[in-house]
Amino acid sequence: MLRWVHSCSFSQRGLGLSGLSFFKVPITLSSSGRGGAKPRSVPLSYKLLDGEAAHPALVFLHGLFGCKTNFNSVAKALAQQTGRKVLTVDARNHGDSPHSPDMSYEAMSQDLQDLLPKLDLMPCVLIGHSMGGKTAMLLALQRPELVEQLIAVDISPVETTSSSDFPSYIAAMRAIDIPDEASRSCARKLADKQLSPVIQDMAVRQFLLTNLVEVDGHFMWRVNLDALAQHVEKILAFPPRQESYLGPTLFLLGGNSQYVPPSHHPEIRRLFPRAQMQTVPNTGHWIHSDSPQDFVAAIRDFLA
Repeated sequence: MLRWVHSCSFSQRGLGLSGLSFFKVPITLSSSGRGGAKPRSVPLSYKLLDGEAAHPALVFLHGLFGCKTNFNSVAKALAQQTGRKVLTVDARNHGDSPHSPDMSYEAMSQDLQDLLPKLDLMPCVLIGHSMGGKTAMLLALQRPELVEQLIAVDISPVETTSSSDFPSYIAAMRAIDIPDEASRSCARKLADKQLSPVIQDMAVRQFLLTNLVEVDGHFMWRVNLDALAQHVEKILAFPPRQESYLGPTLFLLGGNSQYVPPSHHPEIRRLFPRAQMQTVPNTGHWIHSDSPQDFVAAIRDFLA
């Protein structure tokens, strides 16, 4: 049954910080499975905040163009407030994780199916935003024994049509031209100026520019734009599934976002029969950035 609730406003107190452990895996290339074979996983980069083992860990998966640091503040807050272990992960072709020509949800799910047992984080509470939410949903459907509870942040198991700008973002990023002698600050300004005719929203440009890095004197994007461009249609879609996930599930939606319209609700009900729907007022697609206090509070309420 689909249950509707609304979140209320919370103060900014309680977002305390705590120490973390950082594990980084060097970037390598990996081939994907063929002919329906199990996809070949890559060793993901992650940060693990320590906590008690009495309750399932919280595992955060970021969206397209994002990285594990997108959840730094909320991860630290939840680790402190709940006492649980909290894991943030870079998806393949993002952040510090390896690049691979395979960017399917099946491959991203397999990455986690291999990582979680190695860290002894089974079952876990899986929390995914946008692309990460679709990865989380697929993993819960494929391997429900690995997922104690599921939270999908402003995304559904239906083709995403409100983000049709993503292909143009990728094209604009690939067209960036920055001289090697530029300073980092100058490089960011040049990139921002070159992106602005296509991406007029400054907040979106600043988010994308977090992927601009300097390597051996050359400026480049740490996201694998070639793989993203090749698979963007698959990323916006969702693999067809027949099974359902019977565990507790929360769909956390931005009040100002159009990513999960009412037309998506029947498929949500079919695949996730225990789903709750919660709307966070005055937030867009990036709920954890727009209103981190409400985001943390919604997760804590769901865990209670």
